[in-house]
Amino acid sequence: MKKIDNNIYEVDISDIRYLFPIRDIDCNKGDFGKAGIYGGSVEYSGALKLASLSLGALRSGTGISRIITSKDVLPLLGPNILEQTLVVLPDYEDSHFREKLYDSISDLDSLAFGMGLGNDSHLEEVLEFLIKKYTGNLIIDAEGLNTLSRMKLEILKDKKCNIVLTPHVKEFSRLCFRDIEEVKRDSLQLVLEFAKKYQVIVLLKGHTTTISDGVDTYLVTTGCPGMATAGSGDVLSGILAGMLAYHDFTMKTISASVFLHGIAGSLAEEESTDISMVASDIISYIGKAIKVIRCDKSK
Repeated sequence: MKKIDNNIYEVDISDIRYLFPIRDIDCNKGDFGKAGIYGGSVEYSGALKLASLSLGALRSGTGISRIITSKDVLPLLGPNILEQTLVVLPDYEDSHFREKLYDSISDLDSLAFGMGLGNDSHLEEVLEFLIKKYTGNLIIDAEGLNTLSRMKLEILKDKKCNIVLTPHVKEFSRLCFRDIEEVKRDSLQLVLEFAKKYQVIVLLKGHTTTISDGVDTYLVTTGCPGMATAGSGDVLSGILAGMLAYHDFTMKTISASVFLHGIAGSLAEEESTDISMVASDIISYIGKAIKVIRCDKSK
């Protein structure tokens, strides 16, 4: 790993290759964890499809995946469910909502929350419940981040789970109460300070992705202009959920997920061009991206 400055490192493909080993011939799906995707709404159901497909059908690595969503989304999502299982939550006002939600997450090793959720008036209560009750690896993305920005951030210190936040610049500006230009200018310091203060890992997406646990900061430079398209971040959330279901919650695992996402995006751009590629193209190249990582002989 290349040292850039004090506790700042650039991640190389050789640093994360060990996370993609050849699997034993006698392995089974139970060896690779259970991951969940909680998201979707009538307006933004596509985001959930992308995240769940990248997680379950398209080889991010978990053995079992579960989609958690509302009954309104089911007619839109149903035809896209292949290898995944499904939990349909009752309305929030239903007396069994919290019980059903807890049952759906209690056995999960990882859970990605927020993709395509829209503007539900109960999201703050739901996110508080997840932070305080869930005990696995929680990825908060998209509307989950916007919801968190409206809450008292001290709640992050009351967590039972490991948390990684995956904002882009605008989302992070809301979280840290700084303007976008300041975030761009001082991103390394602001990400480090936020992660340290709230005891989470922050993954700030960009042409160079910044990842910090409040002690060390890792930089990942994979990716391409074609990935600047709707749904690209949702695909990353699916990959993160998949990898954090069967690997330890570490900076290396999170960096490897970003690396995989970026290489898949670059392969997709070669085929579709930076103008024409869409997020689902990234999904199509996840398997080939794993081959690239496995075959690299730089060290």
